[in-house]
Amino acid sequence: MKNNTVFESEEFRQMLCEASVMQEPPVMDGSLRQAYFINRCRKITEEREQKLGRPLTFCVVTFGCQMNERDSEKLRGILSLSGFHESASEDADFVLYNTCTVRENANVRLYGRLGALSPLRKKNPGMKIALCGCMMQEKDEIERIRQKYRYVSLVFGTHNLYRFAELMCACLMSDDQIIDVADQSDAIVENLPVERTYSFKSGVNIMFGCNNFCTYCIVPYVRGREKSREPKEILREIEHLSADGVIEIMLLGQNVNSYGKGLSQEITFAQLLKEAARIDGIERIRFMTSHPKDLSDELIDVMASCSKICPHLHLPVQSGSSRLLKKMNRHYTKESYLALVRRLRERIPDLSLSTDLIVGFPGKRKRIFFRPLTSFVRWNTTQRLPSSIPNGPEPRRRPWKIRCRMKSRMSGLTGFCLKSRQSAAEGLPGLKEPFRRFWWKRKTARQKDWSPAGPRTTWWFIFGGIRL
Repeated sequence: MKNNTVFESEEFRQMLCEASVMQEPPVMDGSLRQAYFINRCRKITEEREQKLGRPLTFCVVTFGCQMNERDSEKLRGILSLSGFHESASEDADFVLYNTCTVRENANVRLYGRLGALSPLRKKNPGMKIALCGCMMQEKDEIERIRQKYRYVSLVFGTHNLYRFAELMCACLMSDDQIIDVADQSDAIVENLPVERTYSFKSGVNIMFGCNNFCTYCIVPYVRGREKSREPKEILREIEHLSADGVIEIMLLGQNVNSYGKGLSQEITFAQLLKEAARIDGIERIRFMTSHPKDLSDELIDVMASCSKICPHLHLPVQSGSSRLLKKMNRHYTKESYLALVRRLRERIPDLSLSTDLIVGFPGKRKRIFFRPLTSFVRWNTTQRLPSSIPNGPEPRRRPWKIRCRMKSRMSGLTGFCLKSRQSAAEGLPGLKEPFRRFWWKRKTARQKDWSPAGPRTTWWFIFGGIRL
């Protein structure tokens, strides 16, 4: 069992002291109400531990992006304060899967994991299985779980993640399947506990949702429309993290460049970066993801002038064809993207760029597919995503020839990246991170990985290492 420390603010610690389980739960749906249910869950787990004669364990498995990773840290924090002890194995008393629906492979892996839990459930009849995240916002997936996976105890989505303590309490007190998925929510609940993966770095959510509605993307439908956190709450969280020994933060959002829209206090993302850089103790600031259409000259100037902001930018291009970019509803052209890269290069000469490329978008012929390889040959890193057919009333499988063609193009792109990759060991100072078993790696400010075993141990399927 792991023995990680839960990070909680002074405000939430006070709420835990005030919330007595001998009273009725607070009516207002916020941090105080969740603190009440955390105390109630702790009482339930203590009673069950005495009955079983052993500590109750939990395991959180995360699929997907950095936003999901950050959400999982909050879920682990709530579980730890509720009296559970973290286990690296899924042979636990409470197993929680934080799901992703952007990539089809994540869906397949989830159902495989659920099937593998069957023998464990027979050994531990009291095991509780919970599902949350983006995949749980899809009605088809909910219906599938309701019909074929009735042993799943709890299902909730992205909009009511902050109510996890309350839902977990209901789950522990009932043997029925609980499904609580909200279509939308404007609530942003602050001060929830977090169990960080790393002691020296942390993600910080600055906004949730997306308004871009790219034709291939499901994020606006599962994460909702954009809503930004108040800047004072963000800065206060960063100050608390700094006091707790964190020296590197990553500001997270589906489109961080559009931060501040709809807030009573007018503020841009560039201004927020300036304020964050003034906080003592923070040595590195990263952010993702950026949309090319919203990246302002003001942000470029702030990145160039502030030494704390890492000279790395993830700027998804998706395609090298202006015609396809229009079909994708990206609101920029190949020419405008290249002009933006030139401006970035002029102001930040040592900038490290990473990008995303879609393989298999409808109408993408071979000539168009290889166009970005000749147009944008100065990437540092590339992430290659196959385009998938969205789930509908009648999900369709791609014809065999098209699937083979997509695999061939993916292999060609991977080969191109590998040929262009430089050695990751540049002698730059980096932060030490766990990497596989018995190995450590260092991540430099330019998002380059270095490990004792050499450049071949870098995650080549994510980091192509094309020189920018």
